[in-house]
Amino acid sequence: MGPNMQDVMNAIVAARVMGTNTQDVMLDIETFGSKPGSVIVAIGAVKMDLAAGTVGDSFYRDIDPASSQRLGLTIDARTVIWWMGQSDDARLSIVQPNQLALLPEALRDFAVWIGPDTNLWGNGSDFDNVLLGAAYDACLLERPWSHSRNRCYRTLKSLFPDVKLIRYGTHHHALQDAVTQADHLCQIMQAMRGSIERTA
Repeated sequence: MGPNMQDVMNAIVAARVMGTNTQDVMLDIETFGSKPGSVIVAIGAVKMDLAAGTVGDSFYRDIDPASSQRLGLTIDARTVIWWMGQSDDARLSIVQPNQLALLPEALRDFAVWIGPDTNLWGNGSDFDNVLLGAAYDACLLERPWSHSRNRCYRTLKSLFPDVKLIRYGTHHHALQDAVTQADHLCQIMQAMRGSIERTA
């Protein structure tokens, strides 16, 4: 018989509280498609201390879509139409950025920033981490995190629906979404600790 949910929660919290050299990063990307091999237009990420419940250093790059297309990444028309229906602030963040990075340059910068031994959290087991990994593959660059370090924020979010998400900034802006999700994950971890303490 496998471990129950309480055992899983205990293990997650214990790993965070004991403290290791491992760090946690919340990733959010904006894309022109929903499948691996899609053009990425922005990468946002923040480092988190889940034991302390704090959000720290951030990373953000707007990416030239043409640089992705030259490497074989694709644009999905349905996703472009979806973007047309988003808020003005969200759309302007990808069509009028201050500075555009080439995709390989942005990925190299992210690899330096993220550092070693990092748990990489994405909003869904099949999106942010997977599409970013495919971009590294397209650029013939080594992914700066191990597949064993992939983490799913959406799964934990679904287990704690009573922990309210407080949105910061513009929805569908990569960095602002990463900050929102990181803060929410910290709140979820605190709720998990409280649940364990009450049942101890």
